[in-house]
Amino acid sequence: MSATPLGVLDLVPVVSGSTAAEALANSIDLARSTEESGYARYWFAEHHLNPGVAGTSPAIVLALTASATSTIRLGSGAVQLGHRTALSTVEEFGLIDALHPGRLDLGLGRSAGPPQRRGPVDGVDAGAGVGEGGGAAGGDPGPAPVPVTPVIGGRTPNGLRIPDRFSFAHLLGHPRVALQQKLLNLPGAHPQDYSEQVDDVLALLRGEYRTPEGVEAHAVPGEGADVQVWILGSSGGVSAEAAGRNGLRFAANYHVSPATVLEAAEGYRAAFKPSAELDRPYLTVSADVVVAQDEETARELATGYAPWVRGIRTAEGAIPYPTPAEARALPWSAEDRALVADRVETRFVGSPGTVADHLERLRDATGADELLITTITHGHADRVRSYRLLAEEWQRRA
Repeated sequence: MSATPLGVLDLVPVVSGSTAAEALANSIDLARSTEESGYARYWFAEHHLNPGVAGTSPAIVLALTASATSTIRLGSGAVQLGHRTALSTVEEFGLIDALHPGRLDLGLGRSAGPPQRRGPVDGVDAGAGVGEGGGAAGGDPGPAPVPVTPVIGGRTPNGLRIPDRFSFAHLLGHPRVALQQKLLNLPGAHPQDYSEQVDDVLALLRGEYRTPEGVEAHAVPGEGADVQVWILGSSGGVSAEAAGRNGLRFAANYHVSPATVLEAAEGYRAAFKPSAELDRPYLTVSADVVVAQDEETARELATGYAPWVRGIRTAEGAIPYPTPAEARALPWSAEDRALVADRVETRFVGSPGTVADHLERLRDATGADELLITTITHGHADRVRSYRLLAEEWQRRA
């Protein structure tokens, strides 16, 4: 592959006319294929109450995938800490690491919980995997924006599209959002501060967990697990700060929140402190991609994306991914177009050369060390081919 590694972000999409079982089988097959193509890592997102997404538990899916692959790194993009504990997370990944040592990425996100003290974008959609839809919670306006690379006319100097910031205010108080919170959290449970949770995860992994009174806790399996810890986020707020402060790797979500990807990257770098694992910031940036042999075919394969995003952003949940014909038959309004415009406009669709050009602009504008590719098409063979064509083009540019 190129000197800039490519990774995969998989939501385990359920397409129309299909089942969750078929979606899981397709994801495992795609992991095998991308491993053969030289992709560096394969991550699973966490989503709930989405009819078109079967990836409800990254740990379970990556455990299944680990048995079907041998070299590609596997991980979560991301585990949502808003409705789980540090201990349960470390123990789950410790179990997998016990059988597949040295291959795991523990990606931590913070959505699916009540409002946090800072970072409105993080609080709304950061964990929806690096794929929104996992939860929606508001936050206060947070700190002043981090100074970012200048954007000229909606684009960076190298031409990367940076749309206007999208507001999720319409989801606050939505009954389906409230229902998700009810079903994901135990009654009366008090969510832990995200930064404290990250500290607890790291302490448990290192075998250094102590209560203020000096009582020790040891997660077995989990303690000493050979995992890479990543933080995922969509802004320069709490998530970027937690990643930087702890000297961890960070994933910024261009495909979820393209308006704030520069803020996220620069906020992380501003907060970074060297650690035993990293002496400098290490960043991956996500992008939605569809590649085909020619531009027209790629645009056709990408037709179902807008209605799929619409389902997420209305809190109804991602619909089973439609065929192009089904997508064109769905009712559509000016309000619908506005609702999904930022996501549609920043999806990279086209021939291998066209998409690789876009990815190079994204890499150069953000200073990314890696890129994380997420692709959804109705046909499984088309999705496999998209990743393969991109890998071949990327290799030619190495």
